[in-house]
Amino acid sequence: MATTELQGPQPDGFIARISRAMATLRNMWRRFWRLVSLYMPKRLYARSLIIIIAPMILLQSVIAFVFMERHWQTVTQRLSQAVTRDIAAVIDLIETYPNDPDYAKIIRIAQDRMQLKVDLLPPDPLPPPGPKPFFSILDQILSTEITRQINRPFWIDTVGNSNIVEVRVQLEDKVLRVFVRRSQAYASNTHIFLIWMVGTSLVLLTIAIPFLRNQIRPILALAAAAESFGKGRPMPPDFRPRGAEEVRRAGFAFIQMRERIERQIEQRTAMLTGVSHDLRTILTRFKLQLALTRSKADIEALGKDIDDMQSMLEGYLAFARGDAAEDAGHFDLDAYFQKLGEEAKLRKRKLTASIVGGPDIQVRPNAFARLMANIVGNAFRYAKNVEIAAVHGNGSLTITIDDDGPGITQEKREEVFKPFVRLDDARNLDASGTGLGLPIARDIARSHGGDITLDESPLGGLRAIIKVPA
Repeated sequence: MATTELQGPQPDGFIARISRAMATLRNMWRRFWRLVSLYMPKRLYARSLIIIIAPMILLQSVIAFVFMERHWQTVTQRLSQAVTRDIAAVIDLIETYPNDPDYAKIIRIAQDRMQLKVDLLPPDPLPPPGPKPFFSILDQILSTEITRQINRPFWIDTVGNSNIVEVRVQLEDKVLRVFVRRSQAYASNTHIFLIWMVGTSLVLLTIAIPFLRNQIRPILALAAAAESFGKGRPMPPDFRPRGAEEVRRAGFAFIQMRERIERQIEQRTAMLTGVSHDLRTILTRFKLQLALTRSKADIEALGKDIDDMQSMLEGYLAFARGDAAEDAGHFDLDAYFQKLGEEAKLRKRKLTASIVGGPDIQVRPNAFARLMANIVGNAFRYAKNVEIAAVHGNGSLTITIDDDGPGITQEKREEVFKPFVRLDDARNLDASGTGLGLPIARDIARSHGGDITLDESPLGGLRAIIKVPA
């Protein structure tokens, strides 16, 4: 005899389905917020306006819906019920006194007591029903009440902007025509509420937007001051901490940080300037002693050592100073590239330079010239052909320097930007110096708010990419 094993519910499978459903909901929620963030404005002022306006619109929409649903519709329904009861009462009076020849008393009572204009028409067929309006709460409610209370064939006309509503009811041997004022069956003053609601919202927004702008302006000023400092430019002269307490504290903290950084740079520069001065004094003594020495071989060897020491001191001082105190000004790329072309001819190198956009840029001129001299000088030293392409636009400058030299391996392209790092293989970027050429160049680029990166050149050598705001 075969037996069937009954299996109970499997809780593990149910939990797995719940987990999958929750994971699906989380993924949908993440995609929704990614889509929202994609179309959301990026600026603080626009987002703040949305934070103010969106809840106001949502609140007013809810209030309007509740008002329409609970007040407007309820009042209209009660008014339509009262009008329908009056029409039903007139019909009962007509049917109660069928022998009245002209029903004058009933018509008078309906007009004086019920505010209804009543006519009795011949028993002609009712007009064909007209097109129903797309949204007419009066047509819907009044039709429903006539059907419920009178339950006779009827025809109503509520379409248009007329203040009169016409109702026709088919009786046994006649047609009752009733003219009702629209205000008797319909709450027609709802637009006043909507106008007040929208008007007060506009007044509140008119008051709130200028206050919001005043609160955001100090934040924008702080961002502009920090951006100028990051690009090595002087702080805007009219900058001072303003706004809310938190914004003021951020402004004061930024000013103190800027002062500390400037003091540190000044102390480092002063210290190295003093060291350089002392060492130069010693080097001068060496030169005087060499002048009195008669051995030519010793003089040449010691003179080369002194020149190397002098070059090292200048490199140290340039790296420490970094031209941080220099103000931003105009720099003509076209004129500088012509100067580089003359230098290339002297070194017997081939140089090709091109500029896309305006040649006039806004940088610290001396510092930027040193940056270019370090990068292009290395290219001249190790390559025969050098190509420079500059693209200037939208407040940004990108300079690409390609050469056909030996290049630098990929794993060492970041290492060469460290101070005092010198390569001993295919391409020693600072063979006669101290290993500070590229560090000084990157330090200048970053002090402008940009950077320098190295890559492989289509010419077979090294590509240096300089990006700075200009």
